[in-house]
Amino acid sequence: MAVKVCSQKDLPPGDVRVVCVEDKEIAVYNIGGRLHAMENTCPHQGGPLSDGRVEGNIVTCPWHAWQFDVTTGGLVMSPVTRLATYPVEIRGEDVVLLMKPPSSPPPPGP
Repeated sequence: MAVKVCSQKDLPPGDVRVVCVEDKEIAVYNIGGRLHAMENTCPHQGGPLSDGRVEGNIVTCPWHAWQFDVTTGGLVMSPVTRLATYPVEIRGEDVVLLMKPPSSPPPPGP
């Protein structure tokens, strides 16, 4: 499934947009002209990552400073912990999120 996020002109480098798909909040980041999408909810206590500070490829959760690499979804202090990431494409003038299975499935339950 493809979901339009916004127009390309509405997501300049350094900006982020959030889209809700199938009860999931996904943040789409423009990092130096390259688009990346990952879950928007910090697994620590649910902080909105899209409200965090972005430096390079790293976003810092505004609630408790957990840091994630938006290109991989990996937690900086423990890259084994990952948020799901999703492919993003430019189609014409539109930024489109591709809702394929997450690149990093959640760990199996107990």
